[in-house]
Amino acid sequence: MSETNFDLVVIGSGPGGYVAAIRAAQLGMKTAVIEREHLGGICLNWGCIPTKALLRTADVYTLIKQAETFGIKVEGASVDLKKTVERSRQVAKQLSNGVQHLLKKNKVSVIDGHGKLAGKGKIEVSKDGKAVSTVAAKHIILATGARARTLPGLEPDGKLVWTYKEALVPDVMPKKLLVIGSGAIGIEFASFFNALGADVTVVEVLDRILPVEDAEISAFAEKSFKKQGMTIKTATTVTELKKSANSVTATFKDKAGKTLSDTFDRVILAVGIVGNVENIGLEGTKVKVEKSHVVVDEYSRTSEPGVYAIGDLTGPPWLAHKASHEGVICVEKIAGEKDVHPLNTSNIPGCTYCHPQVASVGLTEAAAKEAGYEIRVGRFPFIGNGKAIALGEPEGLIKTIFDARTGEMLGAHMIGAEVTELIQGYGIARTLETTEIDLMQTVFPHPTISEAMHESVLDAYGKAIHF
Repeated sequence: MSETNFDLVVIGSGPGGYVAAIRAAQLGMKTAVIEREHLGGICLNWGCIPTKALLRTADVYTLIKQAETFGIKVEGASVDLKKTVERSRQVAKQLSNGVQHLLKKNKVSVIDGHGKLAGKGKIEVSKDGKAVSTVAAKHIILATGARARTLPGLEPDGKLVWTYKEALVPDVMPKKLLVIGSGAIGIEFASFFNALGADVTVVEVLDRILPVEDAEISAFAEKSFKKQGMTIKTATTVTELKKSANSVTATFKDKAGKTLSDTFDRVILAVGIVGNVENIGLEGTKVKVEKSHVVVDEYSRTSEPGVYAIGDLTGPPWLAHKASHEGVICVEKIAGEKDVHPLNTSNIPGCTYCHPQVASVGLTEAAAKEAGYEIRVGRFPFIGNGKAIALGEPEGLIKTIFDARTGEMLGAHMIGAEVTELIQGYGIARTLETTEIDLMQTVFPHPTISEAMHESVLDAYGKAIHF
């Protein structure tokens, strides 16, 4: 086996891993990435990107069905599932190839195989179960990501019970679909299949869907999804999945203890993630693992000197953009760059690309109250926004939360068309520690949906013009 020496090696090439490697190379480090499958990781190949490609098809199809509203006649529109999936896979491939180009451009060595810690500053690389080389590095970043969580008795089989991976490449369009879990992953798949004609039921063990979002936004979303034809069961547990040749019978139990059953063509399990901490050589190191995730400090350092961890392998929020920023901060701290600040996770926007879209940043109303803030809350509905009405997208709401004492913007929560693009305005406001006065004095262009952001701020202080 050959041994190669590097300044820094990253195990995993997802949004955290490849970004960290590129930044390290830019800072003059001899850098390598070890990847066992696809460059770009789960996000580019089996997560963020291909799901957005599928959801784009759903959006276009939904718009076509409403074409007559816009004075356009379309007859016989239908969805070709095979071509929809093919386009999604091509988009993922294009971006994975783009990562390969970026790594090559920045002179990052790419090592094909599975990386495993093998002593201080050493990584053993194997391929198909056979050791092929040993790599040495002063600094090692673990960016091995996460995988779908499974539940006892509800394990996916890849045929009738799907994880996100099978749901991205469906062999059939299910007539009846059960989605277990109503976080971002579950709701996005529910939205896609519902738009294409499936009879979708979503089951959530907690008392509301999208449980990490503001309660008012969750309620708005649930009402919208039901209007679109989805069945939503909250405070409900799936106790059993009984499979037959081509269907699955699910047994539910609600909070009152009442049970009922229903039969579905397919089931998607979307109940969270677990970190990929196995078989990466953590045994014998000082690295601490809690609830399947590696414990790190504010600069992504583990308890083992020279070993770092970023992205979904560590704590929440489990988001690609969080992983990328963690990677940059970690590498710049290693390189001794000046003014490297820890990542403030409360300033990280979260987005769900269902229809209507959901986006948020900062504290929810409940969290702000729990933290002891006296708050001012502003709201503005899309029905009061000219651009939203002109687009035929009048369903939506923007909610802003301020510290009544200082005017600090504590949080912002949105549901409606393109809010996943709008939320960054509030993200910047949070990062710059913007107050209500700054936002009130900002001039928003007309006509835009973003004007609703301005009106929401004004409403918090009783100054809204169009509501």
